[in-house]
Amino acid sequence: MKATLLAGAALSLLSASAFAADLGVPFKAPPERAPFAWAGCYAGASAGGGWGQKDLTDSAGFLAGLGGPSAASLAVDGYMLGGQLGCDYQLVSGWVLGVEGYAAGGKIGGNAVVPVPGDNATFSDNTNLLTSGTARIGYAYGRWLPYVKGGVAWASDNYTVADVLGAYNATASEDRFGWTVGAGIEWALSTDWSIKLEYDYYGFGTQSVTFSDGVSGATGPVDIKQNIQVIKLGLNFHVWSGPGGGP
Repeated sequence: MKATLLAGAALSLLSASAFAADLGVPFKAPPERAPFAWAGCYAGASAGGGWGQKDLTDSAGFLAGLGGPSAASLAVDGYMLGGQLGCDYQLVSGWVLGVEGYAAGGKIGGNAVVPVPGDNATFSDNTNLLTSGTARIGYAYGRWLPYVKGGVAWASDNYTVADVLGAYNATASEDRFGWTVGAGIEWALSTDWSIKLEYDYYGFGTQSVTFSDGVSGATGPVDIKQNIQVIKLGLNFHVWSGPGGGP
C-alpha cells in the first residue's frame, strides 16, 4: 500500500513538472531558508537587582572635627530599571561583535550605624543612576548568544553622615566615572525579539567627595570607595535584521 502511494506521488510530481515545461514555465524548488544571524541593531528595556559596598575614610579629619566617624563601611542593595541600545555584527565564523549603551535609574542603597566615642553616627548612601558604554563579543549557537562585555561606566550617588542626636548632618552628592565588565546570554525569540540575562560588575575606585554639614555650615573632603554588582533581565526589539535573519 505504501509503495503504491509513493509511486502515485512521484507520478503526480512528474506530471506537474511536464505540464509546467509544456507551458514554458520553469519548475523551481522552494528556496532554502538562510540560517539565523545576529547582525543588526536593537533597543530594549531591562530590570535588575543590585548590591555593593561603600567604604568611607575620613583621611582629612573633616568628620572627626564634627565628632563623627573616621571610617565606616556600608553594604547596599536595591533595584535598577532602564534600557539599552546597541548594534551587532556577525562574522562568518560565528563570532558576534557589538557595542551597547545602557542607562538605568533606581535605588541601590542602605544605611549603617557607626559607633563613635560617646555617640553613634549613621552613614547612608543611595546610588540612583547607572550608565555604561560597552563593547561585547560573543559566539552564536543558532538563536543562542553567550557573550562577555566591558567598557566605561558612570554613577550618581547621594551620601549622608549624621549624628543620632543631631549635632551634625553632613551630606554630599557626586557623579563618578569608572569601569564595568560583565557576561550574559541572549536568546532570539524571533527575528524581532530577544531576551537576555546578564551580570555586570561596576568598579568606581576611591574618590574624594566634598561634604557639607547642615548644622555648622562647614565643608570638607571625605574619601569614599565603592563598587556595585547588578544582575538584570532584558528584552530587546531588533530594528534591523542582518543577512539570514529570520524566524
